[in-house]
Amino acid sequence: MTEIGKLLDKKSVNKAEISRRTGISASRLSELSLKSSTRLTAEELYLIALAIDIDPAEVLEEVCKHLKLEINNV
Repeated sequence: MTEIGKLLDKKSVNKAEISRRTGISASRLSELSLKSSTRLTAEELYLIALAIDIDPAEVLEEVCKHLKLEINNV
């Protein structure tokens, strides 16, 4: 399960309702929730955040928490 999928499960949201409110298809939401190779667009993230009443920055932090900057000694 992806980070967005975990977040949606944690919030106990109905994906059909999220689909209806955002215009993101149910199949796309399933893909975003289950396939780690699927890329979430900024627009999708923003719409999902609005639909589940969470600050988009909080969703972004959750989805991208695994990313770290590489520090190069130049």
